[in-house]
This record gives sequence, C-alpha cells and structure tokens, in this order.
Amino acid sequence: MGLVTGLLTLPLAPVRGVVWVVELIHQHAEQQYYDPAEIRRQLELVDEARRTGELPEQECVALENELLDRLMHGPTRQPPGSVRGGH
Repeated sequence: MGLVTGLLTLPLAPVRGVVWVVELIHQHAEQQYYDPAEIRRQLELVDEARRTGELPEQECVALENELLDRLMHGPTRQPPGSVRGGH
C-alpha cells in the first residue's frame, strides 16, 4: 500500500479492525458449532432428555437429526470466504 493510499484510507482503519474481529468471532463460532466433541456432548444431552421425559420423542429425533447432519457435513463444508472452483 502506498503512502497516499495509506493516508486516504486511514479513517477506515477502525472499520477494518471491527470487520477483522467479527470475522474472527464468526470463525471461532463455526469451529465450535462443528466440533465433533461438542456435537457428541449435545447428543448425550438429547438422549438424557429423552430418558427423563424432558423432551418429547419427536423433538429429540429432530435435534438428533440436526446434530448428526452437523457431524457428517461439517468437515466437508466450504470455508467462509472461499469460492467454489476458485484458483
């Protein structure tokens, strides 16, 4: 970045910083969302809720399906900001 460009875009520095922090938080949240250990823990909680009658069977099945989908498709998802077929 040249000196003139740097000076002209200096007022945008706080915005770039905020964007960077938001992207970092998003990346961390996605890592947790697709973490296999966390998904297994949540599956155990659903199973416990089923055994204790805390949740109806239909809701347990829906939650399990969502969690299993995350477990199966998490590693194959496109990373944020990537372009399919990109170079």
